[in-house]
Amino acid sequence: MMTRLIFSAFALLTPLAPTYFWGQSCENLQSTASSTSSITIAKTIPAGAFTTPESKNDFATLPAFCRVAVTLKPTGDSEIGVEVWLPVSGWNGKYLAVGSGGWGGSIAYSSMADALRRGYATSATDDGHVGSSASFIMGHPEKFVDFAYRAEHEMTVETKGLIKAFYGREPRYSYWNGCSGGGREGLLQAARYPDEFDGIIAGDPANMRRNAWALWLANKTFKDSADYIPASKYPMIHRAILDTCDANDGVKDGLIENPASCHVDFTKLACKGEDKADCLTPRQIQTAKTIISPATDDKGNIYFPRVEPGTELRWARLAGGPEPADLFLDQFRYVVYQNPDWDWRSFDLARDAAKANAINRDVDELNPNLAAFAKSKGKLLLYHGWADQQVAPGASVEFYKSVLQESGDAEHASDWIRLFMVPGMGHCSGGEGPDSFDKISILEQWVEHGKAPTEIVASHRAGGKVDRTRPLCPYPEVARYKGSGSIDDAANFSCTSPTK
Repeated sequence: MMTRLIFSAFALLTPLAPTYFWGQSCENLQSTASSTSSITIAKTIPAGAFTTPESKNDFATLPAFCRVAVTLKPTGDSEIGVEVWLPVSGWNGKYLAVGSGGWGGSIAYSSMADALRRGYATSATDDGHVGSSASFIMGHPEKFVDFAYRAEHEMTVETKGLIKAFYGREPRYSYWNGCSGGGREGLLQAARYPDEFDGIIAGDPANMRRNAWALWLANKTFKDSADYIPASKYPMIHRAILDTCDANDGVKDGLIENPASCHVDFTKLACKGEDKADCLTPRQIQTAKTIISPATDDKGNIYFPRVEPGTELRWARLAGGPEPADLFLDQFRYVVYQNPDWDWRSFDLARDAAKANAINRDVDELNPNLAAFAKSKGKLLLYHGWADQQVAPGASVEFYKSVLQESGDAEHASDWIRLFMVPGMGHCSGGEGPDSFDKISILEQWVEHGKAPTEIVASHRAGGKVDRTRPLCPYPEVARYKGSGSIDDAANFSCTSPTK
C-alpha cells in the first residue's frame, strides 16, 4: 500500500498523470467478478492500439484505457455482454453510458470511443444477445426483459462498481446518451431507476408501438402493387411539398420548420392520362395521403402519429417494399406470434397492436410518469428529427406532453425536461436540416452549472464543410428569420412562439 501511495504522489507531478489515486490496476479488476458476473477481459490498451474485426481505422486517436469485458447473468436465462472503458489518465471524473440501436446485439464501440475521447469512463451493452434479429426472444421471456431495460441497468451498476474499484472513488456525475433504440432505453431507465443518472440524452426514441404502425403502412402502401409509389417519384413529391409548405415559416430555405402545420393536396399531382414519372395515379395519391396520415383502425381510433411532410426522399424505409424491414417485422413474428413464418400481410392494426401492447406492458412500454426522476434532480434532453423516416416525430411530441401532464407540475417542468425538434433531420442524423450539435456539452452545462438550454445552435455539413447553421428551439417554439442576413447563419434567426 505504501509503495502505491508513493508512486501515485510522484505521478501527480507529471503532466500526463491522473489527478486521483488508483484503487487497483486494470488487470486486477478480474478479481471483482461475482456470482452473477464473469470478467473475460481486463487489459490496458495502449493509445491508438484498439481495433475491432469490423473496423481497424476508427480508433487510432483513442487514448490509453483499461478495457473490461464482462458477462452478466442476473437470471438463469440471461447472458448480457458489457464493455467498460476506463481512461488510464485524464479521467474527467464522470461516467457516460451509451445506448444501442434497433434490437441491439452488439457493442456500440464508436459511441464509446467518442465518450472516451472526452475523458469519460464509459460502457455499452449488447442487450443480452448477439446479432441484429429479435429471434433471441422467441421462447425466452427473460431475454425480452434483458433487452428492454435490465441489461442497461445491470451494466450501469457493474460499471459504477468497476469505476470505484479502478479509481478509488465513484463518478461525480453519471450520464446516458442514446438515439433510436438508445433513446428508448434512456427513457426506460429514467422511469425505472430515477436515481441512476444525473442527465439523460434521448434522441428519436423508438417507441415500440412504432412497429405496428410500420406494418400498418406496409399493408397500405405496397401489399398491392397498384398502391406502390416507386422511389423515382420521391423527388417530384418532395418538391411539391416544399412548394406548398417551405415558406410557411417566413423564409424559403428548403426546410419545413414546423411540418405539423403543413397540409398537402396530392390531387394536384394527379396524372392527366397514363402513369408517368412526374405524376401520381389515383391509387398512388391515396398511398401518399396514407403515409402522411396517422395510423387509424377501422373505427377511426388513432394509434400512432404520421410521417411528417419533408420525409419524402426517405419514404423507402417504410413504403419501399417488397417486404417490411426486419426491424419492424421481428416484434410480431418472434415476440407476439412466436412464429418465424408469420405472414405480415395478415396484419390487423386493432387486433395485433392490442396483442403487442399486452406483451409490452410493464416490460418495454414508455412510462411518461417521470416525477421521481425530476425529484432526483435529473435532467432530460429530448430531441427528434422532424424528417425522421423511421419513427414518427409526433410520438416524441405526444410523449413530452404526457410527461408534462403526469409530472404534476407542468409550470416548472422546463427546469428538468426540454424537447428540441430538429427541422429537416432524418432518423438520428442526416437529411437536409442541421443535424449536428454537441448534446453532451449542452447536458453538462445544464446538470453541472444549472444552464438550461434556451436554444441550441446546430449545423449541417456538405462535402465535409459546414454550409448552414440554425438554432433549435425548445418545443413548442420555432426558429423565425429576423428578416435580414444570410438564411444559412443561425445568428439571423430567433426562437419564438409558433403562433407569432
